[in-house]
Amino acid sequence: MLKVTLLEIAKLVEGELVGNKDIVITGISGIKEAKKGDITFLANSKYESLLETTEASAIITSNLPVNSSKPLIKTENPSFAFAKVMAMFAPDAIRHPQGISEQASISPKAKFGKNVAIGPFTIIEDNVIVGNDTIIYGNCYVGHDTKIGDKCIIYPNVSIRERIIIGNRVIIHCGTVIGSDGFGFALVKGIQEKIPQIGTVLIEDDVEIGANVTIDRARFDKTFIGKGTKIDNLVQIAHNVIIGENCTIVAQAGISGSTILGNGVILAGQAGLVGHITVGDGAVAAAQAGVTKSIPAHTVVSGYPARPHDVAKRVNACVQNLPQLYKRIKELEQKIEKLINTHKEKNG
Repeated sequence: MLKVTLLEIAKLVEGELVGNKDIVITGISGIKEAKKGDITFLANSKYESLLETTEASAIITSNLPVNSSKPLIKTENPSFAFAKVMAMFAPDAIRHPQGISEQASISPKAKFGKNVAIGPFTIIEDNVIVGNDTIIYGNCYVGHDTKIGDKCIIYPNVSIRERIIIGNRVIIHCGTVIGSDGFGFALVKGIQEKIPQIGTVLIEDDVEIGANVTIDRARFDKTFIGKGTKIDNLVQIAHNVIIGENCTIVAQAGISGSTILGNGVILAGQAGLVGHITVGDGAVAAAQAGVTKSIPAHTVVSGYPARPHDVAKRVNACVQNLPQLYKRIKELEQKIEKLINTHKEKNG
């Protein structure tokens, strides 16, 4: 069992220690489940009431003032600091493939860097280039003339089609498809005729793509994912979409063709964007937002159609009152009708 002092953990996360530096920590846990000897963290203020009831021996918190009799380590980002502590107590136990499986189908025209691992039943086509220390699990497909950078991890059942470019340290989770045809058809004499999609997909460094994501190739030029962007599971990104750096795209979001996202954009779960619009740097589309027009930088929108969040809240408040308003209007109509009938009776 690993045993570390609170002082050692504070140094690891570069945090401010408040309390007994010699307390011994033997494990990690969530704030509700923690036991004596565990260290936990508080990143969301709605759980602040648990500071006194948790059995944890110490807590990693933000730099903001908190009321607790327990030893604290204060950091700018408690969640990230706790992730460092987790790595100390629970080192990476994933066993990646090693070497190149004899059951993989690899073109003699493919080129590999040093320490590449390829799992069984993966297909590597002509002129594929794979960088140093990259791992491709079994049952994957990599199409011709695709380039994959250094230190990438591609999990099972990923399909990467032809002429795709992937940067360094990119992680792609199971079932994702990169470079499928964009959804392009033209109605000719009542028949949907396919429009060729001859572009590519360019994914920059340090991107992580979740499970069962689909990123379509461009009709011309490229669909682009900027460096550091994180994409959750079950996201659809259409042809010619441009996504900037360090964006966060949450599960089941959908981005229509030729839409442009700036840097640091957040699309919450099930947000949907029409095509050919621009989302400015740092903008946020809340969960299930239906975005039908461009969003200025550093603006939060919600609802359908998406509006600035403060406006959307007022609209929603009005909608919630509709049953009472309807009832009130019916009552007023009855009173007016009664007044009219009374007037008619008095005036013959």
